[in-house]
Amino acid sequence: MAPIVDTYTLGPTQTNCYVIRADRDATEAVVVDPGYEGVEPGAEVAAILVTHCHWDHLGGIAELAETTGAPVYMPESEAPVLENPEAYYPGQPIRPYRADVRLQGDETFELAGLTFETLPVPGHSPGHVAFATDGALFSGDVLFAGGVGRTDLPFADWDTLVESIRLLFERLPPETVVYPGHGPQTTLGVERERNPFLADLRAAT
Repeated sequence: MAPIVDTYTLGPTQTNCYVIRADRDATEAVVVDPGYEGVEPGAEVAAILVTHCHWDHLGGIAELAETTGAPVYMPESEAPVLENPEAYYPGQPIRPYRADVRLQGDETFELAGLTFETLPVPGHSPGHVAFATDGALFSGDVLFAGGVGRTDLPFADWDTLVESIRLLFERLPPETVVYPGHGPQTTLGVERERNPFLADLRAAT
């Protein structure tokens, strides 16, 4: 059964935050990328999952973690940004927080009655991960409906991003629902067939 996913589109960057429950009667939830304050999960928060360290995905983590006591899962190589956000994003209203669980990618863990698999998908940022569970993929800023993550940012790389998207196509079925960091949901199959940024990837397969 597909999980129940509630979407909060937050802040001036319209960042998607997701609250995921195993079913409608579940008393626990997992929150992905609370980029701004103001998320009300409506259930006990079992964990907070963070896809990557860009500022618009970090701003609500400290408040939510402190309010709920939920552990924060984050890529290990990018966790120092959340610990000292002022050094990386001066002037942005991000409270520092130390992640509880440091991810390498390719971990599997159970939270709130769901089994999550982490997928290493660098390219938009060096340590970016995506989270897959029960036919759903929380892709962060790697893959969007009709778009892909920016690679004109520091430490981003286009070839690496394309290889990460290729990994998603190879490891997950085409009907997988993609919940991106910005914009509407889509599926891997639709993006593989139609995404205008992936023409070269299609030609190579």
